[in-house]
Amino acid sequence: MNSDLRSRLTGLVLAGGQGTRMGGIDKGLQLLGGEPLALHAAKCIAEQVGPLLFSANRNIDRYRLLAERFGARVVQDASSDFAGPLAGMLAGLRETTTELLLCVPCDTPRLPRDLAARLVAALDDARADVAAAATVDAQGKASVHPVVAVIRATLADDLAAFLDAGERKVRAWYARHKHVEVAFEDEHAFYNANFLHELADLARTFGD
Repeated sequence: MNSDLRSRLTGLVLAGGQGTRMGGIDKGLQLLGGEPLALHAAKCIAEQVGPLLFSANRNIDRYRLLAERFGARVVQDASSDFAGPLAGMLAGLRETTTELLLCVPCDTPRLPRDLAARLVAALDDARADVAAAATVDAQGKASVHPVVAVIRATLADDLAAFLDAGERKVRAWYARHKHVEVAFEDEHAFYNANFLHELADLARTFGD
């Protein structure tokens, strides 16, 4: 990975949700191949970024142990009401010392090795504020993966105001800014596990 690119980027693994669709368990700590999901996601991006952060709101000591493996830190939402991924993104934006923040969810263990390079290139080319990943399935249906994105750190105050107004939708916030969607060919690289049966499905094919 280009060192100049890494110097522009902080990575953020979003693991601060309630895990509602998994019955309230801490999704990022669920095991896949014997290791926590959040660890797999971090491994995918660790070589693509400079500093690395984990966003977590419970089991903080366990996340700190994961973070130590990367020389990383754990950040928490400003509020305790589990305000969704935007709150985790804001925590990351507040802590980053780099120009850009690469956000990824904790349950995507197969993210592309060129994720950061392609998102940043599209961001730069369009002079945009946000670049989010998208895929197209075999039937030609397009899907945007809004929490897999590169965001300019200068947007922190705007995001804080958006959240203070009671807003929570990621794509609604992106719509306030110049943003681009970046097409990736391998939809399986963005497969995520929202439910326990999806995690079981992922386990059966992980490593293939």
